[in-house]
Formats: sequence, structure tokens, C-alpha cells
Amino acid sequence: MSSTLLPPVAPEVLAEAVEGLTARLRKRLDAAVEACGAGAEAGPDGTVALRFGEDAVVTLSPGPSGTVTDPAQAVCTCLLAPRCLHRAAALGAAPLADPEPEPLPGADTESGPRPGPAAGTSPERGPGSHPEAGTNPLAGSQTAAGTDPATGSHPAPGILPEAAGAGSGTATGASPEAGAGAGPGADTGALPEVGAGSLPGVGAKGLAGSGAAARPAAGSGPLPGDRPRARPGGDAGGDAAVAVTAAQRAAGAGLWAVGAEALAAGVTAAGAVAQAELLRAAHTARLAGLPQAEAAALRVVRGLRAARERHAAQRLGDLAAAFRELLTSAALLASGTGGPGLTGGARRAYTAGGSLRVYGLCREPVLSATGYGGVVTHLLGADGCAYSLSDVRPGGLARARGAGAASVALGGGVLDHAGLARAGLRVVGATVSADGRLGAGRGVRATPMPVTPWTAEPLAALFARPAAEAVAELLSREEAEPGLLGCDVEVVGAAGEHLLVREARADAPLLRLRPAHPHPELAHTANLRRLAGYPGLAVRVLGRPDPDRAATLSPLAVGPVPGAAYTLRLPPEWRDRADLGYDRLQGAHFPGEAPAATAEAAVPGPDPLADAPLWRVGRLLETGVAGGRRAVAETARGPQPLTAYGPLRRAGFGAAADLTAALVAEADRRPRDVFGRLTDASSDGYAWAWLAASTHLKAARRSLVTASWT
Repeated sequence: MSSTLLPPVAPEVLAEAVEGLTARLRKRLDAAVEACGAGAEAGPDGTVALRFGEDAVVTLSPGPSGTVTDPAQAVCTCLLAPRCLHRAAALGAAPLADPEPEPLPGADTESGPRPGPAAGTSPERGPGSHPEAGTNPLAGSQTAAGTDPATGSHPAPGILPEAAGAGSGTATGASPEAGAGAGPGADTGALPEVGAGSLPGVGAKGLAGSGAAARPAAGSGPLPGDRPRARPGGDAGGDAAVAVTAAQRAAGAGLWAVGAEALAAGVTAAGAVAQAELLRAAHTARLAGLPQAEAAALRVVRGLRAARERHAAQRLGDLAAAFRELLTSAALLASGTGGPGLTGGARRAYTAGGSLRVYGLCREPVLSATGYGGVVTHLLGADGCAYSLSDVRPGGLARARGAGAASVALGGGVLDHAGLARAGLRVVGATVSADGRLGAGRGVRATPMPVTPWTAEPLAALFARPAAEAVAELLSREEAEPGLLGCDVEVVGAAGEHLLVREARADAPLLRLRPAHPHPELAHTANLRRLAGYPGLAVRVLGRPDPDRAATLSPLAVGPVPGAAYTLRLPPEWRDRADLGYDRLQGAHFPGEAPAATAEAAVPGPDPLADAPLWRVGRLLETGVAGGRRAVAETARGPQPLTAYGPLRRAGFGAAADLTAALVAEADRRPRDVFGRLTDASSDGYAWAWLAASTHLKAARRSLVTASWT
């Protein structure tokens, strides 16, 4: 059990300590970790001491950064030190430290602010801690991996994440009709083949499947606010292949091996030793120049720790997503397939962007669960590309609330974030990161531009496209979070903490407006409650679609609808928009007389995502994460184990049923010789089958979410 007194420990230090233990001591490590956290005592010089009995004391002496980064900073007084159980247990009870970013050669890494978590997300999925900033395409058809339930044979695994389609593929030996009922927006593609031996358990055919995300129809043009594939002066991290070195392939194979073993063990068996193996592989990935893969492994370790300690905020679904991301990255790296998202640098690199004209859209408070706070101002370039300027630092809620009026640290500009969100900048010598963040280097010069209303170009283009088309475009991309979209809506009423609205077009579905950040000290929730009291009100909304909820939008700013009689009456200094995280709507901002027409009843319509039987697949995958391979195999012990797949097939999710059946069969496949010994103890086949089902589930859910907007 970790203690708040214990300093963070670098992952490689803990991995080295566990590696030095004997097999007998490793068996006792989990119990020792559970027992030592509560006995920590802080010393006057910043050290922390943990006593084990009468003659063993472990002293942790963090460095200037407050982190134990060197093995010599953890000392034990027993005779077996440093290869003793006490020292390893003390390090294992301490929280994991985030690795220090390393400068990237040839890139301007100091030209921009150094935010903490990715901006624009909530503590779990909101502003400031997105995931994790990491993960999410809409995929096409697939071929199942794992064991053939009929023969018990084990073909070479060949399913790659993002290769499993949304209800539109077939399992091995399954009929093509099994995937009927695919959601919209999926098409097929092919991933590069993998040479034999590139990954344990991967045959000569390698990673075959489809991973192409849905793309807009030819001639439809880019979506306003889209991030460019390539920015001036550098690659923005598009589809161009990046060479993967031999060391990176080996690191990917190592991550796959330990990730598969941890998945097969489950939370109940993935104790300190299994976590140390993950940390060792993560450090190897870092040395090979794979900080993104290292971060994925660290998320899995933190999720395992939280689940074993039964933290209230821990969700098995989050841990399952972390495993999916880790195995996806490891498989792609071990196959020799790389990209900027896998081989990117630890520190955000800024490249020359030339001269830019950017126009303010809105500002968004950032508040993370790790203590960071600040603001992100969203901008739109004259070419329709999305940019952002962030100011995120340690400070928590107070920092998030105060940063909205802080000065903009960009090229000597005289605007604050509130002014920038309503005006614009002409930037000379701009530096831009791959995700569109503007840097504040010494050579950057910025000049304020006049206020540009939402009704003027290029901002007006964000509200000109139907929301369903914009959502289909945004959710089809392999990005950590969708971009922003705008639409004109009419308020219907409240539904719990959500606001029901209907887009101002024929046959539009009901949409849910969900607070972008639920913290009560931020203004999101209060503003939505105020809007709910005016049914029939016409509102122009700018927000981010929720990729995990049907027809749900997280609004960041609102404004009056041009030409509407019953709409917002915002003060002139707000410049036709209100940032929902900072500006608080008052009674004077609303019209006095309601329309004569009878307001629509605020009754949510059917939820295609909640009504679909895909929850059965999610429950099985989470069962595997919690209890490991054995728990998945136990689900087939009933008298009629296949009856659980009937609802999936009747609803048209035949591919999901086939992949689930293949996962259960692979989990139960434990061949033994005549003496009862396992002849194939590898977890590769099980990991591939789990990954195929997990990726298909994500793609199917994303497809249903996209369809809910139409």
C-alpha cells in the first residue's frame, strides 16, 4: 500500500531492485509491499525512512527534483542490501515518477510552453488529463485471431488493433454474413506484412487486416478546423512511414511479451514482480527512443496498482484501454511498422511555421488529477487549420481559474487569454508542434488583430457544415481526442446533469450537452443549468464531440444565433461568445419573452450504444483484465456457453460474437503432454485474441456513436 510520504521513484530504479531479488524473495514481495507503506516516517532533511523489524531500515533520499532517480538514493541497513526484500518493497510501495523529458536533436524544444497533461480533457476524460492523450480510430473489416474452436488448432495470430472492423468482418471459419449490421463509416485497408520472427507468436503472414479509418468522400474537402497533415517547415505527423530501428523492434517485442503475460495473469496475479517486468521493458523502450510506448506501459502499471489497491476512481474499462494501447504499440513496433505517433519524442518538438494569422475561437480551463491547472485557447488559422496556445502548470484548481485572464506568453503580445479567445494574432516566425500548439520561442513576434466574430470567415465555416458530417469526419481520425465542431441548436430541456438540445435542421436527433469539466468550481455545469431554464432558446454552440457517448457534445463556448429572435443577449465586451468554463451566464443575458410555440418534451430518445448488446463483449474483456486468462476460460464452463452470443448475432454483431468465441476458446486452450505438462505456455495467442476483440469493440462503439448523430 503506497503512502503519501513516500517520494516518487523512477521506474528503472524499481525494476532494477526487483530484478536483483532471488526467486524466494520475489514470492514474498507483494506481501512486503502491502505491509511497509504505513510505516513511513519523514526525516528532517527530506528523507523518508521505513523500518522493517529492529535491524532493517530503508532510507529513501530523493534528489533535488523530489524523485528517487538513482539506486544509491535507496539504502537499507540489512546484511543482504542492496539485493534485499526490504529495499525492493520500499521502492515498490512508492508512487511511480514520470520520466524526465529528453531534448530532441534538431528540434526547437524550448520554444513553447511546457504544459503538463494534454489539454482539453477531464480528470479521466476531461480537460487536462486526456488520455492520456492517446488512441482511437474507426476501423473496417477484420479476420479473427486465436484458436479455431472447432479444431483446437492455433493459427499464427494475425489480427492487429484497428484491424478489427465495426461489426463487418468474419472470424476464422465463419461465414461472411456473420458481420452483418456494421455501423457506418468503415472501409477496408491493409497493413504491411510482418516478417517471420519479428514478434513472438507472429507467423510469416504477420499482421494482416484492415486499419483504414473512414475518410470523407472524394471532393468533400477538409473539415474547417482540421489539423494539417504537414505544417509549414516540418511534418505534422501524417501517414508517412518512419523507419523503425532494430533496437526499437526488439523493444517492441519485449513490450509485447511482458504485456501479454500481464494480461494473461490479470489484476489478481500481476503483482510487483510482473509490474517490474513491465517497467523494465518500458525503460528499454525509452532507451530505444520510444517514449510513447514507454508511456503506454507506465499507464498499465499505474492501472494495475490502482486496481489492486481498490482505488475508488479506478475503472476496469480504463485499464482495458491501457492494455489495448500497449499491445497495439508493441505489435506495430515489433512488426517494423512505425510512425510519428509511435516513435515521437519525449518532449514536444516545435518546427518553423513561418508567418501565421490565427483567430480566437474560445478558451478552455485545464484541470488534471495530477495537480496541473491552466488554460488552453483554441485558435483557427486563415487556412482553416486548428491551432492552440496553452498555459498549463502545477497549481490545480486555483491555477485553472486564474489562468483564463493571464497574459499570453507569445512573442511580446499584449493580449490575455480572454482577449485572444475573441480576437486574433498575426505571428511572425511562428513555431508549431505536430499537434498544432504554438510555441513561444525567442524569435517569435506576435501582433494583435481586430476582433473576428463567429459569423465572419474563417470562423463561420465551423458552423456551416451539418454536425453529423463533421462528427463522422472527426471521429474517423487516429487522434487522442476529436477536434472542435460548431452547430446551431435549440434548447429542449434538462436531463439530469445534461442539457438536451436539437440541431436546427430537419430530422435532427436530440443531442446531449455534457459539461466539459464537472468540477463545481468551474462554470460549465452552472451555465448548462441556466440554459436548461429557457426551452426553445436558439444557441450557437462550439464544442467537442464525445467519442464514447451517443450524440453527446461537450460544449466549450456558446453564442447567439444570427437572425434568431429568441436567442442569447450577450454583453458587447464578450464579443458574441461566452466561454462556458469562465464566463457565467446571468439572467440579463437571456431574452425576456419565450416563444408562443409549445416547447418539446425533454425526453431522451433511444441510445443505440446503450441498447446494443456490445456490453457483453466489454464485460468479457474486463473479466480478462481483472481475473486473467483463467477467468475468461471459466465463462465457457456453463451448460450452454454459446447462448451468450445469441443476442450479439440477432443484433447483427456477428463479428463480435465470432471474436468473443475465439477469445474464450483460446483462453481455454492449454495443451499438455502425457505427463500433464504444458506444451505451449506462451500467452501470445491469447493476447492476440483479446486484442482483436477489444479493437473490434472500440470500432463498433465508435461506429454506433457516429450513427447516433444522423
